[in-house]
Amino acid sequence: MKTYFAKRLIGAVPVLFGVSIVVFFLIHIIPGDITSALLGPMATERAKAVLRQALGLDQPLPVQYLKWLGTVLTGNFGTSIATSVPVSTLVFPRFVNTAILAVASLLLSLLIGYSAGIFSAARAQSVFDRSTMSATLIFGSIPPYWLALVLVMLFALRLRWLPATGMTGITSDGGVLDVLRHLVLPAIATAAAPAAIITRMVRASMIEVIGQDYIRVARAKGIPRGVILRRHVLRNALPPIATITGLQLGYLLGGALFTEVVFAWPGLGNQLYSSILARDIPVVQAAVLLIALMFVLVNLAVDILNAFLDPRIRIS
Repeated sequence: MKTYFAKRLIGAVPVLFGVSIVVFFLIHIIPGDITSALLGPMATERAKAVLRQALGLDQPLPVQYLKWLGTVLTGNFGTSIATSVPVSTLVFPRFVNTAILAVASLLLSLLIGYSAGIFSAARAQSVFDRSTMSATLIFGSIPPYWLALVLVMLFALRLRWLPATGMTGITSDGGVLDVLRHLVLPAIATAAAPAAIITRMVRASMIEVIGQDYIRVARAKGIPRGVILRRHVLRNALPPIATITGLQLGYLLGGALFTEVVFAWPGLGNQLYSSILARDIPVVQAAVLLIALMFVLVNLAVDILNAFLDPRIRIS
């Protein structure tokens, strides 16, 4: 097991190195001039050249990349061009807020996905199963930002049950209950698509296991249906379910951008959106790299979990 873990950990290093290259060079080939964004359309070419030299943008891209990578490896992500504050003070607190939203959305997705998937698999081709699959097709196809706008219009503006924006109220003490109230609508909007995907994966994986010979033998022995589903079917169906769950967590950590923008949730996605508009390259690079790092670590954790669930993976 230790050997398998070491191989997976070593294999993640070149992936992160490749991600850093892609992140750096893609951001620099985006159309637009950062000096024009900072100085305004009336800036002279001399002023732009001076600023470009001060920021080190006049050097070749490989040189800029090596300097940036060297500072990143020391834990220094540089200074924000737009605000002149350390990038880490902007990115890491926002990442914590995104993690809160992602974990809440994942828990909601798991609750809905596992419950609906198990009941659908146990009653395949029933009215409940067909209705559930139709609902997953609908909610899995709805854009998160559209669902977020609908939730705001219904529950925040019309019914006035829940707050529409922010993480805490302006006049509140910012306690746990206040955060939870502000968390409900963003979590629902973000969890809809992952819940639909997890439901379909749980159903498909369990139906595949139910069709195996050893399940028929267990039924022939008179083992209760609930015991078969819990001890034999669900347990053996977990590896692919765990994989898709990990992928959804990675999506939630990096793909909640539109939800955060709609609800003004002070997360990493919202910060990334505003930094892209401001052409704040150091912040954009740090945010994207952090999201990629979390995605790789989540996939690594899923691989280790699958190795525990299925010993055949450790052997291969």
